[in-house]
Amino acid sequence: MSLLTLLATALVVSAAPVVEKRQAPSGVPDYVVKYAPVVYLFSGEAYFPADIGAQVTNTAPAINRTLVQNPPAVDLSNLDQLNNIPNSAHGANIYLTSNQDPTTSPRPQYLYGTKPDPTGKTPSAISCAIITVSHTNTTLDAFFFYFYAFNFGGVYFTLEVGDHIGDWEHNMVRFENGTPSQIWYSQHSGGQAFDYAATEKHDSVRPVTYSANGTHANYATPGTHDHTIPGVNLPAGPIEDHTDAGFLWDPTLSAYFYSFDPASSSFTPYGDAPAPGWLNFNGKWGDDKIPESDSRQDCTFGIDALCQYQAGPTGPKDKDLNRTNVCPDGKDCPVYPVLLPRSDVA
Repeated sequence: MSLLTLLATALVVSAAPVVEKRQAPSGVPDYVVKYAPVVYLFSGEAYFPADIGAQVTNTAPAINRTLVQNPPAVDLSNLDQLNNIPNSAHGANIYLTSNQDPTTSPRPQYLYGTKPDPTGKTPSAISCAIITVSHTNTTLDAFFFYFYAFNFGGVYFTLEVGDHIGDWEHNMVRFENGTPSQIWYSQHSGGQAFDYAATEKHDSVRPVTYSANGTHANYATPGTHDHTIPGVNLPAGPIEDHTDAGFLWDPTLSAYFYSFDPASSSFTPYGDAPAPGWLNFNGKWGDDKIPESDSRQDCTFGIDALCQYQAGPTGPKDKDLNRTNVCPDGKDCPVYPVLLPRSDVA
């Protein structure tokens, strides 16, 4: 075998694997996918991104922890039919309640989600919703909603607190004339905003998000993030999030795409995304809070914030899609020109 042949063979063997690239469906600006965030899940993560539709399949509607009798048959396309259930406050009082006990060990399998494959895709799981919102001819916001079937709140001073079924987190990238200018990272009840230029990049273009262990809060930097004091993110403390470059997840590879029209408060699907009934659902994406009288619940000193199991969250429509700035309206939120890993906006 010639030296040239040997060199060619070595190059083939050592070549990096080809990473799958997602093309935007017709109608979605190409830059939305080009500059979409890439997520690093924590190396010790147990609760991975989950299929949005599976959350409906594995749950049933309940009000006041009582299952609704003879509910309509629903899937993602028509989930908003649950808003019509009597005495549900137009769906707001409905909790998608797990068909299996979520407190068992191990928990029901669907709550663990799907680990990304080597390309960054969550196989057989659509775990992201990308929603575009046009404000003017020059300004467009792209929301990247990440779904996890379970939120592990963490253990603090030997106390496990803040667990809940269903977990919606998001980044939002603001574009001006097709160019990314700013990005929002959701973190618990608040978050942080940065100039796009300040963020760490994947492939020199896509901003990097670090998803915290269990809680899935989004950070622009790896490491330890203490959020005990509202508005302060310290390098260590009693209530910590932990992030690192564990599992690479590219949410665009398994996502539904929609546009949102603020004037009509309506969603329109792109490509093969299902009808937006699930986006119009007014209820919660998990179980209601387990009462303190239930032996499965543990609330230290009877303090609500120290209960192990909390109520599930609302969905993307409740995340201020028509915001004025990159930060949600009503929040005092600076947009940092450099990465400040120890400063938070609550």
